[in-house]
Amino acid sequence: RLAIDGGSAGGYTTLASLAFTDVFTAGCSFYGVASLEALAGDTHKFESRYLDYLVGPYPAMQSVYKERAPIENLDKLSVPLCLFQGLEDKIVPPNQAQMMFDICCEKKIPCALEMFEGEQHGFRKEENIRRVLDGELDFYSQVFGFEAAGLPERFKKVEVRHLK
Repeated sequence: RLAIDGGSAGGYTTLASLAFTDVFTAGCSFYGVASLEALAGDTHKFESRYLDYLVGPYPAMQSVYKERAPIENLDKLSVPLCLFQGLEDKIVPPNQAQMMFDICCEKKIPCALEMFEGEQHGFRKEENIRRVLDGELDFYSQVFGFEAAGLPERFKKVEVRHLK
């Protein structure tokens, strides 16, 4: 039982590790990059050319963008995935988390998605930070079959679709 989590670029690392390796048995991404092409086209001006240095100029190197994008390489993904995303995120637009979730659902991979109104790239509201931390613990407890200790009273469980 080995899980991975991360936010932003760490979320990309999480998604890529689940898509390109068989090391982990579950993962949780916080506002993680799923599609490098979508990031190149959708992100805000400040980071709009960032990927040119990390991957190569787009669209000239489109094939490399696809090769390295978790969302383009889900054929090996088979482990539970939880996604937490801010709806106001301009760096990693929410459609990336939604696309990952939709594809996981299509493949019947256990998955969960929670979107947060008023949150951007990173969670700032105390109640949402608490929800994400508790939600991640709850997700792993469902996936790995243990009782999560310390969750608040009246905690609403994370809805994990396709979990057997």
